[in-house]
Amino acid sequence: MKQPSLASLEDAARLVYEVMPPTPQICWPQLGQLIGAEVWVKHENHSPIGAFKLRGGLVYFEELVQKNPNISGVVAATRGNHGQSIAAAAKRHRLRSLIVVPHGNSPEKNAAMKARGAELIEYGEDFQAALEHAEQLAGEHHLHMVQSFDEPFVRGAASFSLELFRAVTDLDTVYVPIGLGSAVCGTIAARNALGLKTDIVGVVAAAAPAYLESYSAKRPLARPVAPTVADGMACRVPNPEALEFMLTGISRIVSVEEDEIKSAMRHMFRYTHNVAEGAGAAALAAAIKESPRMRRENRRQRIALVQTGGNIDKPIFAEVLSKDE
Repeated sequence: MKQPSLASLEDAARLVYEVMPPTPQICWPQLGQLIGAEVWVKHENHSPIGAFKLRGGLVYFEELVQKNPNISGVVAATRGNHGQSIAAAAKRHRLRSLIVVPHGNSPEKNAAMKARGAELIEYGEDFQAALEHAEQLAGEHHLHMVQSFDEPFVRGAASFSLELFRAVTDLDTVYVPIGLGSAVCGTIAARNALGLKTDIVGVVAAAAPAYLESYSAKRPLARPVAPTVADGMACRVPNPEALEFMLTGISRIVSVEEDEIKSAMRHMFRYTHNVAEGAGAAALAAAIKESPRMRRENRRQRIALVQTGGNIDKPIFAEVLSKDE
């Protein structure tokens, strides 16, 4: 993937703002005390679907219908937030959306996708199996296959980072969760387009190490995924374009364990009263893990955490909150 121009990112942002306003970035003092830095949170959980994914979907579909005016519908695979984005953007253009989710997917995310007009199919035991089935259905039903990573998704996601970088100057580091890569690649694209030197740190769940090991090996490596509360990060097969862009654009990748993610979910709720799904709390988990590094610095760092989403089922969140630190 090539570096998008600042003009192309701003064009994408204008499309996004036809549907949703910018989301807030808030400095939370108690998170700062916890980490030993000045901590800002980019609250993508405040978007109309409760996650950053809507931004990319809006840009993708605007360009799709311009290139294919006779398109009748689309098919996609998802664990939830991508599917909400696809359903919402497809409905805006009066297109059919067929969404494939793995068995055991979040009931509340499934319900949200249906409410936005998606036709839901359950298939397979993980995202990769659902994706392969969606690709098969695309051919059978003559529908356009929407992948989870594509350049328009990156340009759309970059709009939240443009907001962040322009609102909070001189950021030392931004922590961004990695699912398939559009959020972190969008952050890289915005940073580069603005000519900034901010370090970007990717975050993966230890239960889904594919991008971590691929980053170290400098080539895509498929890896098994264990059950994780961060279902939005449960990637088994990395996207080669995303990995290539990450290799030149991020400083490092931090892996966080399940208990670290759950602890971060509790901290986010306690200190900001925001609900973070597992993936949405991963950036905070990584920053807490790296807090000793920050406390050793001679100056107080200014960091940002991308809270990518807040869509978590009530029983799971209640169980997480019931545990003590």
